[in-house]
Amino acid sequence: MYLFFYIMKKNRIISRFLLLAMAMLPSLVFGQSYTNKTLITLGDKPITVKEFMDVYEKNNVNSDVIEKKSVTDYLDLYINFKLKVLEAENLKMDTTAKFKKELEGYRKQLAKPYFTNDEIADELIEEAYQRMKEDINAAHILVACDAHAVPTDTLAAYKKAIEIRKRIMSGEDFNKVAIDVSDDPSARDMEEIPGKQKARVGNHGELGYFTVFNMVYPFETGAYNTAVGEVSMPVRSDFGYHLIKVNSKTPACGTVQAAHIFLQVDPNDPNKLDSVVKTKIENIYSELKPDGSNWDVLVSKYTDDKGTVNRSGQLSTFRVGNIVSDFITVVKQLKKGEISKPVRTNYGYHIIKLIDTKVPGTFEEEKTKLKERIDKDMRSRLSEELVLKRIMKETKFKENAEIKDKFLTSIDSSIIRAQFKADKVMDMNDVLFIINKQAYTIAEFAVFMEKNQTIQPFMSPASYAYQMYDEYVSQEVFAYEDLHLEDKYPEFKLLIQEYHDGILLFDLMDKRVWNKAIEDTVNLEAYYKAHADSYMWGPRVKAFVAVAHRPDNLEELKEMVYQGLSAIEIRDMVKSDTLRYITIKETFYQKGDDVYVDSTNWENGTIAEYSSSVDNSTKFVKIIEKRAPEHKTLKEAKGLVTSDYQIELEKQWLQQLREKYPVVVDQKLLEKVKKLYQ
Repeated sequence: MYLFFYIMKKNRIISRFLLLAMAMLPSLVFGQSYTNKTLITLGDKPITVKEFMDVYEKNNVNSDVIEKKSVTDYLDLYINFKLKVLEAENLKMDTTAKFKKELEGYRKQLAKPYFTNDEIADELIEEAYQRMKEDINAAHILVACDAHAVPTDTLAAYKKAIEIRKRIMSGEDFNKVAIDVSDDPSARDMEEIPGKQKARVGNHGELGYFTVFNMVYPFETGAYNTAVGEVSMPVRSDFGYHLIKVNSKTPACGTVQAAHIFLQVDPNDPNKLDSVVKTKIENIYSELKPDGSNWDVLVSKYTDDKGTVNRSGQLSTFRVGNIVSDFITVVKQLKKGEISKPVRTNYGYHIIKLIDTKVPGTFEEEKTKLKERIDKDMRSRLSEELVLKRIMKETKFKENAEIKDKFLTSIDSSIIRAQFKADKVMDMNDVLFIINKQAYTIAEFAVFMEKNQTIQPFMSPASYAYQMYDEYVSQEVFAYEDLHLEDKYPEFKLLIQEYHDGILLFDLMDKRVWNKAIEDTVNLEAYYKAHADSYMWGPRVKAFVAVAHRPDNLEELKEMVYQGLSAIEIRDMVKSDTLRYITIKETFYQKGDDVYVDSTNWENGTIAEYSSSVDNSTKFVKIIEKRAPEHKTLKEAKGLVTSDYQIELEKQWLQQLREKYPVVVDQKLLEKVKKLYQ
């Protein structure tokens, strides 16, 4: 058992599957009255039937181990294990800062599955895969509203979005309404401000093409759930409420490789006016040969995109969300290798050549990457939010909304300057919410606010206060759940106990056995001398093995071998460029070490030659010296000696522990336990 924890600690393996171990079976089949009785006593420490059966069930009944132990065999291992843990506890090893930090680190990892919803995670992966197979072209109108706005402001923004939608549904043009009322400034034209900003044509609410992960998750969901040509109901995101008009849904391009000939339009340059550039691009297009064979020549002569001129006009690989929609619209109409007619974008005119597209693969091919994206995306919060709601329900979470709203809306601007002081409200003991009868007051929340506040130049005091309140509630609900995991989930309690015992056991074994055997060289040597007959070489030969890996090296090597040259002499004589095709080795061999040495007559001076029909190599084996069985030196046997000495140290130590903590087993109860597994 301790070996598992040794490996676990050395490799830092936290196996999630261990959380599936169930501890219910013993009490169901054995009866509560028996499982709480003492089966084993170590000194004055009692161990119940249930404690033993929980561990036995997990490691021998519900596990995949090949060599399952009987109750009798496992009991002895278990007692030895618990004796060591008991000694570690009596030495106060579980009170050290190092131990506490390590156990807490493992506990955090083991607790994670209790704060996520795997079903939702799987659904999100499937949803993302379905969405990645489709590209959307859409427009939107934004009614700005902070993510943590006070309820009255949120309601006002929603009502405004509804009124705007009514205008559109009554027949007004979506793009014109976007120019008129959208809080997204890109919807409107921007005039030039010398030295500060260039003039820019507004997009009239048009967002172009996008696919999964290109937009914030609520917006993405609103777009994919809206039919082509329809306008959505208000969709809430952290930016406010969106009205989304879906222009098209088309099969996904995936990743695109394309090239272009580009001519820039600049209204301030007479040579680059739209009409001039349009005529020029049309003339270039007329020069293109039907098979596109002069494409490279035309790119080098005419394109204004100097970054791609040396790559035949090829752009970096892109997706639909990375490039202007007019360009994508043309790409979607092209077949691989096709060249488009001139197309106008906000930047100028392009002739586009589609090189290749890579559409999404199968679900299994995309699954891992999608999971990684989801883990980094805001949609991963859905799983956490569902768990939060579940815990709130289970813990009978109750909020005093009236007190909350009154307090949060009273917060002054000191909070957004990160200058809020908790002592201003320390006398406010009104209860904000309750978790399982445990009250959380305004004063306690104020301490949280002071500790976690940061400067917020773009938020109102109330909005920031509501945001911090949500964070505080989430923190305290999860903290309450985390504090009671062991009480709520018996299998988690058992698992933490195993890690607790395993860490203690490793540290104590490391000190009393493993390192002691390595560092105590005097006693290690004494142990070796006392057991020298256990570390013997069998019959051996010192043999010279040389391999010619190529036929053209064979005769040269063969001549040197039969001349009786040693490995060192051959290496010195062979040219360096030839040596890499020859392998030379001279060492001792026992039976089984080398099949060719085994096949050679073990008499001094014997030379055998073995040719391979597989790789055209030839191997020479020369027996130099035959050795009778003899003792290994400590250096030669050190690994085995150290291992055996560790076993001896552990054996002696366990005997001492059994004397220090007398072991008593209730044999009648043990017989009842045995019958359960017969």
